[in-house]
Amino acid sequence: MTKTKILYVEDELFLGKIVRESLESRGFEVSMETDGAKVLPLFTTLNPDICILDIMLPNKDGFAIADDIRQLNEEVPIIFLTAKTQTEDVVKGFSIGGNDYMRKPFSMEELIVRVQNLLRQKNNSEMSTASASIGKYTFHSHRQTLIFKGEEKKLSFRESELLRLLFENRHQIIERKKILNLLWGDDSFFNSRNLDVYITKIRNYLKGDDAVEIITVKGVGYRFITGSK
Repeated sequence: MTKTKILYVEDELFLGKIVRESLESRGFEVSMETDGAKVLPLFTTLNPDICILDIMLPNKDGFAIADDIRQLNEEVPIIFLTAKTQTEDVVKGFSIGGNDYMRKPFSMEELIVRVQNLLRQKNNSEMSTASASIGKYTFHSHRQTLIFKGEEKKLSFRESELLRLLFENRHQIIERKKILNLLWGDDSFFNSRNLDVYITKIRNYLKGDDAVEIITVKGVGYRFITGSK
């Protein structure tokens, strides 16, 4: 059986050793790098299933690495694992194309769950090949694209998963807690802020059709209106 390949970037050697051994004990194949400038060549050689990136690294930071990775591969899940916890750092991480953002110190069990959750979402997305009509838009979840008047918008993995979840629950209320647990693994305040960022982005992508709307149901969640039932 082929093992899931993880590219792990961390310059703190002691922490890196603990995390690497913990992941390997769960059956993952882990390739670790400490120098930011050496990550991209390793990524192209390894072709990992998921990446775990620290941000504060020598020679090239994790944000720049993630940006480089997204130029080559828009689908591989990326988790930022870092001591940088300011809101602007979180927003930047997701804007670049990160799929998750964990703060140090962290629970190893939580990291494992988040890795497994992203891999499960990735596999589910790859198995889904149908397109969906969202008002005047055509959404291809497996390709992570949204087409409007012939113009194609490439979505990040997390954007695509959120839009897919909203579409699957269209014209009914879907709770924020459910979205957070399915896509982020928990409904913490930190992840709730991340969801707010993504809802704003999805609304912006869909603003070309007035019949399509993500309605906030205060204190509960959202209702996704697609123009037709």
